[in-house]
Amino acid sequence: MAVEGGVKCVKFLLFFFNFIFWLCGLAVIVVGILVQLTINNTIVMKNASGSAAPIVLIVVGFVIFFVSFFGCCGAWKENHCMVTMFAVFLSIIVLAEIGIAIAGYVFRGKLNGIVNDQLKDLISKYNSSKEIQETMNSLQKNLKCCGLNSSSDWKMYQQDGKSVPDSCCKNQTTGCGKGNMLDGNKVYQEGCQPTLETLLETNMKWVIVGALVIAVIQIMGIVFACMLMKGIRSGYEVM
Repeated sequence: MAVEGGVKCVKFLLFFFNFIFWLCGLAVIVVGILVQLTINNTIVMKNASGSAAPIVLIVVGFVIFFVSFFGCCGAWKENHCMVTMFAVFLSIIVLAEIGIAIAGYVFRGKLNGIVNDQLKDLISKYNSSKEIQETMNSLQKNLKCCGLNSSSDWKMYQQDGKSVPDSCCKNQTTGCGKGNMLDGNKVYQEGCQPTLETLLETNMKWVIVGALVIAVIQIMGIVFACMLMKGIRSGYEVM
């Protein structure tokens, strides 16, 4: 028996909101991928918590994508079982997103220590690994910075104590960093830690805001699903 009146309106609203959820799922996936790429391209994170939030966000995005399709079918066919399962799955997703927001907020407080340790490790091992050189060079070139706190952090880079990697140079040419550690006209003087922390904090804020906004929208979807479940069940009882 098809639902009628106000419940029928709820049915179409639920269908519409599931389409919004489907778009939200895509948005969550995109935000998660962008944050993960930013972390991977800027620094080697040995601490697993550093990339946990965006990875979980990507997984949640895929779950939202498929659950929203499930909800659309349940609403359109007025299937009590499918709508019930949709509401249950959506409730679990909301709890997961709240957990992601909390994890992102907690991780923000650990950024300073993690970034400091990782940059120190990259600088101290710069001459021992080509992979580390490429990572640090890419970081300094992209963020337009030099060293941890300043260009002076490269004193152990060469025996003269006055040279920095060419990636610190404002106009990069072979050997441009030799003997120019304190030359502000040729070499970036600002360290990479403050810039990198700001970049990562901005991305974590997007994770937190995205998770909370979508969770609020999904709570509305759960309410509509419950209303439709009640309407479908009432229809069965009349029959």
